[in-house]
Amino acid sequence: MRRFDGSTLVIASHNAGKIREIRALLEPFGIEIRSASDFGLQEPDETENSFAGNARIKAHFTAGETGLPALSDDSGIQVDALDGAPGVYTADWAETPNGRDFPMAMTKVWTLLEEKRAPAPRTARFCATLCLAWPDGHDEIFEGRVEGQVVWPMRGELGFGFDPVFLPDGETVTFGEMDPAKKHRMSHRANAFAKLVAGCFA
Repeated sequence: MRRFDGSTLVIASHNAGKIREIRALLEPFGIEIRSASDFGLQEPDETENSFAGNARIKAHFTAGETGLPALSDDSGIQVDALDGAPGVYTADWAETPNGRDFPMAMTKVWTLLEEKRAPAPRTARFCATLCLAWPDGHDEIFEGRVEGQVVWPMRGELGFGFDPVFLPDGETVTFGEMDPAKKHRMSHRANAFAKLVAGCFA
């Protein structure tokens, strides 16, 4: 396991919510956090069919373009009654000609569940894979998940993506309703980050 010993880390993302969450998680380590948009980078095509594969594409592209270590996250929601969909295509389900529309994507998931008459609870999980890549081509991969269920209607405006319809196991509020600090402690990304920190930063 390679330790991170730099002072600057580039987040291979243009997603403001994701960058904000990652910055909060890494703040204790005194690392300068930059984003791909700070360097004017375009997002590379995600051509793999796994979270790890797409995370590697983004991290290695960003590390190669900036000459700095880069951290990427590929994440999504897997709904059991939909055979794990949308999974790695979570963001694709929200794509429109005018940008991403997650309320539309959440409505699509619920409509499909209704059409299938999927029994309750409609179990699902958020999955996150982090890839920390260095300009020399080395990388480290960390995976995290949080189990729960899809609920309806959408609840809360504090999260992003599919947060308003995801109720984590043992909780009474969705990720969209949950205090961000609490979500950061228990999310799929936090789970993967704990492994990243233990492996590369601690």
